Amino acid sequence: MNIAMLASGGVDSSVAVYQLKEAGYTPTLFYIRIGMEDKDKNLDCHSEEDIEIVTYIARKYGCPMEIVSLHNEYWEYVMGYAFETIKRGLTPNPDVMCNKFIKFGFFEKYWGKDFDKIATGHYANTRIMDDITYLATAKDTIKDQTDFLAQLNHVQISKLLFPIGNMMKGEVRTIALQQNLPSARRKDSQGICFLGNINYNQFIRNYLGEKEGDIIDLKSGHIVGRHKGYWFHTIGQRKGLGLSGGPWFVIKKDPEQNILYVSNGSDPETQYGNILDLSGFQFISGNPLGDLSHNTPITFKNRHTPEFTPGTIQCIDNNIVRITSEKKIQGIAPGQFGVIYSHDKELCLASGIIQ
Repeated sequence: MNIAMLASGGVDSSVAVYQLKEAGYTPTLFYIRIGMEDKDKNLDCHSEEDIEIVTYIARKYGCPMEIVSLHNEYWEYVMGYAFETIKRGLTPNPDVMCNKFIKFGFFEKYWGKDFDKIATGHYANTRIMDDITYLATAKDTIKDQTDFLAQLNHVQISKLLFPIGNMMKGEVRTIALQQNLPSARRKDSQGICFLGNINYNQFIRNYLGEKEGDIIDLKSGHIVGRHKGYWFHTIGQRKGLGLSGGPWFVIKKDPEQNILYVSNGSDPETQYGNILDLSGFQFISGNPLGDLSHNTPITFKNRHTPEFTPGTIQCIDNNIVRITSEKKIQGIAPGQFGVIYSHDKELCLASGIIQ
């Protein structure tokens, strides 16, 4: 089997290469470069260090390697989406779109098409049921990344391999140490897909600038402070507001008036809700839930978290699918993805954008 392996230089993709070699395969390693190093715009993506590590891994395991560029596609389809979403006062998820359009979209179009499978270091699995390939959750529920893959389609999922999907993170680190891999003690990336550990506010400031506006107490209607642009703030945010007498939490945003609405207290009720209406709802591999005209039991995630929240799903009209959570949840952020899982938490089934 001819396998393309997307390698980032991190410990997960490095150990995924080892796992493939142990299984008898010699994958071709691909490092996707988007040319993001820019000192003037506070971008330092460490791609040269990444490439050095991937080159070392390729030599160690006797794998062919290619460095490919998807710079233009990344800025049009991922960062273009992110900036437009932010300007609308919503919370984007660039990692979801990066997987959809870059790693498993344009990469497949230009290079992956020549391979039988595409392997990655994601913590996820696939499962075949009735000749249909479903996206399945990882063994390590803390590291599970299926929510980042929930916008893929059946064709994309059917071609993927996840060599570390049945491993715990500790096992991955142990193998990396045993194999003397240079990424063995490297910290996991916490930044936007491909952009590394950037200063998020400075990054946004470079492209959207600043615009002062009022911070208003949702309960009293009083102005309690000023901000430098609603796009620097997210629903549920607590730190960085610069307000005294806190804690204060961002509850909602008014993009047209450039207003942030906040609530005061250690755990204000206004942070919580139990209804998530999703637009653009789509199943990954067909609909195993059946008729959605009535409430159907599911679990779901409304952010990247190890927790699966129980609830029900129902189609309320032709354009909106509603999740009703069994318990109130914090920080429901419009623009993020609501990701649907089977009731037993084993399959990632669908997703939509929170309204």
